[in-house]
Amino acid sequence: MLRGLYTAAAGMTTQQRRHDTVTQNIANMNTPGYKQENSVQRSFPEMLISMTGGNPDNPDRTVGKLNTGVFAEESLSPYIQGALKDSGQATDFAIQSNISVNDPATGQPMAFDQAGKFVNANGEVTYRPEAFFTVRDNNGNVRYTRDGHFRVNGAGALLSSTGSAVLDTNGNPIQLTSAVSALKVNERGELVDSQSNQTLGTTLGISVIDRPYQLVREGNGNFRLNDTDGATARMMTANDAVSVRQGYLEVSNVDAAQSMVDMMAALRAYEANQKVIQFYDKSLDKAVNEVGRV
Repeated sequence: MLRGLYTAAAGMTTQQRRHDTVTQNIANMNTPGYKQENSVQRSFPEMLISMTGGNPDNPDRTVGKLNTGVFAEESLSPYIQGALKDSGQATDFAIQSNISVNDPATGQPMAFDQAGKFVNANGEVTYRPEAFFTVRDNNGNVRYTRDGHFRVNGAGALLSSTGSAVLDTNGNPIQLTSAVSALKVNERGELVDSQSNQTLGTTLGISVIDRPYQLVREGNGNFRLNDTDGATARMMTANDAVSVRQGYLEVSNVDAAQSMVDMMAALRAYEANQKVIQFYDKSLDKAVNEVGRV
């Protein structure tokens, strides 16, 4: 009889984690470059149950399969392009990424869905590569971000909003030699002279991640690459459909309406599982305190 109690408790824990994920998305709706998280629920392995007692030769002793609960396995981030907002600041940058990949079977570009995923006829899944700014944190670790809200310190170094050094295509911190008001970057991320429009030989380090779903969120808009499964990062090339917009910021890709629906659904499911536990508690109370006295 307690099997249902455990199933309801697992459901409450799962809905609580789902609710926490949605509230985190809502709290970061105004965070530049934030990518929302979606909680993925998965059921426990099914059990094959049979009748107990009776004739052991009964061919119908098998009752069937039973699922014993659900759990929140992980949180995945769809790297959907966020809208661009005009900030008017010379040190603000936004990435527009629409990289295409050809299907080896047909030679035609893959038709990625809104989540950036393509499934071929054999069921093989391919994710759209995504572009990120490349930064180096205070511990010397290379990280990736879509938050282009940069600033320049007193020494002329270009820093991210969290104080990480913004890197160029050679992996070196970008150092400005002129005033911030003269900073100009073209669509390829190249720093140019504001007077002559000549390139200065320095380019923002735009990294292309071939398997963005393997990025690990570290907080403050930074990601690290989990390369245990062969994921790689490379610098943007001229063939990549990636452009940089100066004076703009990419807003978060959180869907406010859907987030509210998900939060209410998690709340209702949590309450339903809570009611089941209360009913089990009443049944156990009756079995122990009333039936036991008869």
